[in-house]
Amino acid sequence: MTANSRCSAAEPPGLETQRREIECLLRECELCAGDSWYVVEHHWFEQWKEFVETGDQNSSSFPGQIDNTELFEDLDSYHLKERLVENEDFVLVPAEAWHRLLTWYGMVDGQPPLERKVVDLPSTLKVEVYPVEIFLCLHSNMENVITAQFSRTDNIQSIQRAMFQALSVPLASECRLWMKSSDSSCERLRNVHVSVLDACLSSGMTVIMETRNADGTWPSSRPQIMRNSVEEPDSYRGQPGVCGLTNLGNTCFMNSALQCLSNTPPLTEYFLLSSYLEELNFTNPLGMKGEIAEAYADVIKQMWSGRHYSVVPRVFKTKVGHFASQFLGYQQHDSQELLSFLLDGLHEDLNRVKNKEYIELRDADGRPDQEVAEEAWRNHRRRNDSVIVDTFHGLFKSTLICPECHKVSVTFDPFCYLSVPLPVSKERVMEVFFVSLDPYAKPVQHRVVVPKAGKVSDLCSALSEMTNVPPTQMVVADVFNHRFYKIYNADESLSCILDRDDIFVYELNVLDEQQEEQVLLALYLRERSHYRDYGSGSSSYGTSLFGHPLLLGVPRSSCSVEALYDLFLQRLARYVRRPDPSEELEEEEEDDEDELYKTQTNGISDGIPCETAEEEKEEDKQEEACSPSPPAAEQPAKRRACRKKRKSLFTIQAVNSNGMTERGTGEGGSAVSFGSQPYVAIDWDPDMKKRFYNENEAEKYVKHGSMEVPQQQTTVELRECIDLFTTVETLEEENPWYCPVCKKHQLATKKLDLWSLPEVLIIHLKRFSYTKFTREKLDSIVDFPLRDLDFSGCLLRRNLSNGEPPSRYDLIAVSNHYGGLRDGHYTSYAKNKDNGQWYYFDDSKVTYAREDQIVTNAAYVLFYHRQDKIRKPTLPPPNTNKSLGHETDFLPPKTLNFTFTDI
Repeated sequence: MTANSRCSAAEPPGLETQRREIECLLRECELCAGDSWYVVEHHWFEQWKEFVETGDQNSSSFPGQIDNTELFEDLDSYHLKERLVENEDFVLVPAEAWHRLLTWYGMVDGQPPLERKVVDLPSTLKVEVYPVEIFLCLHSNMENVITAQFSRTDNIQSIQRAMFQALSVPLASECRLWMKSSDSSCERLRNVHVSVLDACLSSGMTVIMETRNADGTWPSSRPQIMRNSVEEPDSYRGQPGVCGLTNLGNTCFMNSALQCLSNTPPLTEYFLLSSYLEELNFTNPLGMKGEIAEAYADVIKQMWSGRHYSVVPRVFKTKVGHFASQFLGYQQHDSQELLSFLLDGLHEDLNRVKNKEYIELRDADGRPDQEVAEEAWRNHRRRNDSVIVDTFHGLFKSTLICPECHKVSVTFDPFCYLSVPLPVSKERVMEVFFVSLDPYAKPVQHRVVVPKAGKVSDLCSALSEMTNVPPTQMVVADVFNHRFYKIYNADESLSCILDRDDIFVYELNVLDEQQEEQVLLALYLRERSHYRDYGSGSSSYGTSLFGHPLLLGVPRSSCSVEALYDLFLQRLARYVRRPDPSEELEEEEEDDEDELYKTQTNGISDGIPCETAEEEKEEDKQEEACSPSPPAAEQPAKRRACRKKRKSLFTIQAVNSNGMTERGTGEGGSAVSFGSQPYVAIDWDPDMKKRFYNENEAEKYVKHGSMEVPQQQTTVELRECIDLFTTVETLEEENPWYCPVCKKHQLATKKLDLWSLPEVLIIHLKRFSYTKFTREKLDSIVDFPLRDLDFSGCLLRRNLSNGEPPSRYDLIAVSNHYGGLRDGHYTSYAKNKDNGQWYYFDDSKVTYAREDQIVTNAAYVLFYHRQDKIRKPTLPPPNTNKSLGHETDFLPPKTLNFTFTDI
């Protein structure tokens, strides 16, 4: 065992003490720059919390050794997986809490502790889970690349010093540093005193050092250019706006949002014409001193220059993270959340109102809607006047009714986008494995439909229809790490079972009323080490779990060692081979030392009835009677020779729910009551397992026909979602309304109605559903029109005057999200304003798109342009049979020369 995995010899404190000590440390330890914190796998930590909260040392939630396996890409390099999310994939604990947990539970052999430092980032202290991993090389020898890790708070000068040392560059050399991302362009790192974060360096980038030539020139001033296409960099001319965005590391959400805004004609033309320069607001305390607007303008001008395949939005990403700390770092985020921040940030940076006056809001108090709406819009524009308001802001009517005094409150509020709900299905699809009583039948994977608010019994009933096995003969269990994480009762809620859980359903024997009571026996498989754990003072072997556990219904009278041995052999017959009659197994000799662990090798050491001791005593008497009396000196050896017996394939051992032999129970400890869930393990010697256990066969399963049937895709109309948005709802207890008549908070009814719509309407489809019990992504297809989305039937103000705009819209862009709650990928569809062609944007890759490809279950945010504002394309549509050139794969780095742009 390594030092990391070795537990302290001292007995760990009680579970309540453990819980209190760790909770105190987590509560009281504050982030301090330079301190060490440790990364712990979330599932293990949650299981530890459940274990200590039970107060039962024999609880099934015993977490075992600290195991971060699920966090690593592989167990050779121990690199962390990408896109790990705090409090979903891992938790962070302070050093003192880590050392205590390590002392009490130890750590899996070979795994390194994941120590991370606290860094002081702009406006926040943060544990740096992912240090920046950068490639370093000399301009004169780009094939000799080394890798180094730096904190985001390190400055560029620290990288320069590291390169001097690692690349054997004389300290007196005059040098320049360049940074290179995934494409072939390089940018100069001018200020060596800025931090890695502010320099926009991220993992996977390369820092190139060049030293001045003897003639005073720089090597990069005479680059040998080789592009990834046949065109020279200065000669490339493409369709303006048809330009990819480089993924800087989990920034696809940002790229998707930017592409949609880039293809919003009124906003893009405003920036391309440099109209923003006259409206930058540097004094607005709610703004970003014009920095967000300027950074966005730079991105748009590059994308619409027609001179780039792809733009690297590093500066923009840095600005966003600087002013919105939730977007710091390189974790995945939500494209709609970024859109919300960006539109608000652009509005405040470009707000034409320099000094916002205080305006007291008035209730309608029975006044006509038209009067109240016009007043609300005037008041809004007195404080908020920008291109964002001109383009994206609309007005809706909010009606609240007190359930007690029936006071009606009407207000008109502005909006920048509509977040509309999707109809939520009341059913859920689950995938489970059914394990039949037939020992030769492989487990069968089924897909069943159950009520979302159902119970485990509903799952059994649904599975019964496919298997013809009565639900009463089924037991449902969650299998994790070769053991039962939980065995469910029939009345437990299905919301406890997550989609990623491995659920097994076991068929049990049928018992007649006359038959005796049946014991539900949990069976684990363990492999013994080649050594015994002498150091602990126990006679137990070191063991490790493997394979799939089983649940068996066993009559109480059949719990003797011999009966269980035969039963297990029969139950495992598909992948455990019985010895041939002609096959001789090695015999084992029970010497004096063997007497120490006789209870293990002869059967279940505790909790299972066994009369074996009396039988052995009788065998001893018969052996002594049939053997001549040997000399005194030879008697012990002769007696041991007479005690030889045929070796079993495996031995049987009583264990706890974690598959571990309890300390002190191997030597005839107190019996375990059958009133609790009994667990047993069959222990295999490695050689016997290799000969008689077929691991490949044990892992096989078959798929039921239900797995082959494509899941029916739910389709809803966009109109249904908008109707749901305007449906009357009752406020939740967490968000009551203060009634001015009752003088107290009330759970009023609330209804939203659309009053006026903007030039560009953004519709956010609320695919991510969160309740007290469940979290899910709704994958329904929302059928939205590409043309003629008509809101005339949804607007309260239906009698439009001649000077008021119509309410028909055409689609211009879609932000897509693929994947689930924990991870995913963002792309976008957008229509170029100049040639009218649809394109598909996937980070730096851009391809032509057809209109019939746009409506999918990935659609997340929709952009609609009002028809009266749409300008006809000024260019003919392109030849879509010709490649755009964006799909070209980049050559390996060592074959490239780079374009150095000193900016």
